[in-house]
Amino acid sequence: MEDWRLTNQSKYLQGANLIKLEYCLRQTSADHDHCEFCMEKFGSGENDLHAGYCTMDCYYWICEDCFKDFAERFEWHVVNTISDYQPEEQT
Repeated sequence: MEDWRLTNQSKYLQGANLIKLEYCLRQTSADHDHCEFCMEKFGSGENDLHAGYCTMDCYYWICEDCFKDFAERFEWHVVNTISDYQPEEQT
């Protein structure tokens, strides 16, 4: 049986480069984000998640639990720092 958290994430997170960061807001009007799998809230509130894994543009966030559950399946590459990230060359 499939995990209830899985929808269409493979379309945009398969093989993604991720970095573990303290939560930071994107340049949008939103005041929070959600884990792409379980919908836990990332934000500045007392009960919010304050750190997790995100894509290099800080657009998609993944909580620690979902990262552990899906890292192998999605073949994520964890980058230690943003300066370590080397985008693939366009061919």
